[in-house]
Amino acid sequence: MAAKYFFIIGVVTLLASCDAEPPKGNPLERVLASTNPKIKKVMDSLDHYEVQIRYTQIDRLNDSIVLTDYDFQVDPKNYFYPASTVKFPIALLAMERLNQTDTLNKDMRFFVEGDSIETTFASDVMKIFAVSDNDANNRLLEFLGQDAINKGLADKGINPVRISHRLGVHSEDVATKPLVIYINDSTLATTLPTINSEPKPLMLNKIKKGIGYVEADSLVKQAFDFSLKNYYPVQAQHEVLKRIIFPEQFSKEQQFDLSEAQRDFLLTAMHTLPKTIGYDPVEYYDGYCKFFMYGDTKENIPDQIKIFNKVGFAYGTLTDCAYITDTSKGVEFMLTATVLVNKDGIFNDDRYEYDEVGIPFLAELGREIYDFELTRKK
Repeated sequence: MAAKYFFIIGVVTLLASCDAEPPKGNPLERVLASTNPKIKKVMDSLDHYEVQIRYTQIDRLNDSIVLTDYDFQVDPKNYFYPASTVKFPIALLAMERLNQTDTLNKDMRFFVEGDSIETTFASDVMKIFAVSDNDANNRLLEFLGQDAINKGLADKGINPVRISHRLGVHSEDVATKPLVIYINDSTLATTLPTINSEPKPLMLNKIKKGIGYVEADSLVKQAFDFSLKNYYPVQAQHEVLKRIIFPEQFSKEQQFDLSEAQRDFLLTAMHTLPKTIGYDPVEYYDGYCKFFMYGDTKENIPDQIKIFNKVGFAYGTLTDCAYITDTSKGVEFMLTATVLVNKDGIFNDDRYEYDEVGIPFLAELGREIYDFELTRKK
């Protein structure tokens, strides 16, 4: 018989001010006070980097699980661009739709009407997590539609969230395209297109950023407006992660409606490295989509460490949302963090300090918390 667990959540907030003494016992105090230059460079200019962090300790006590959240500057009213992190809930909801449709499964071939590329739902989910493939995400968005995505998350108590557009192609078209699905070798089915709601401008802090942006190869000297973009704050990302890692801790209404086989497949996809599914390991090294701990190195991730995550990087914003385990050391924790690296304040110019500042900060943040977990009394 499966064990029954009780679920306890605590939240501690660490103030952003470097002059204020953080709450006693908050582990982020030790981590963010690190003298490592990869951490210190960002901490010395917090307003510039717009950092937000949520770290969750996981304690297993007999038949109960205790999750304790620690926050640093987490505020859903302070906007950051979520980039590819939105692919995580889209993949989950696509799998849920398959589970709720008797005639469909993840291994069925399909193509978007008007497109020549054939794929499967399983292949697209794998590509989303392994290399953050935009086309794979957009095909699943066509399958679901923006309104269904937003409603599906809201119905599970995951908020605030607003998915309004596709990725990579810069299309805000509210109409989805039909999918043509191979039911078998001789039978095709076509999904119906949907007309989704026009996005309303977000009224949030920091929704306009920088001093300018590039459009059609010209510099526009005014702040870049993100108000019609996707919105997926740290707390919502963390809630999605908890529901896939610890689904039994939520009510049926709050869970994603997945079979056990589907959940196992998703968990496998989340930690699968690009080389495992045939990508060039030189271009797509282990840390390519694993910013925490390994993003700043080309070294292989040890077999005993598994990182179940989804990253995002665009418009100078880097974000990672991860559940990290080391089975050999008994370490497990959750971590979601975002950082903005755009020194010149110009957006859409492809001049961001990803490799110099952002990824090193997230990698070292992951290592520092991992090291803390090694010595933490469970």
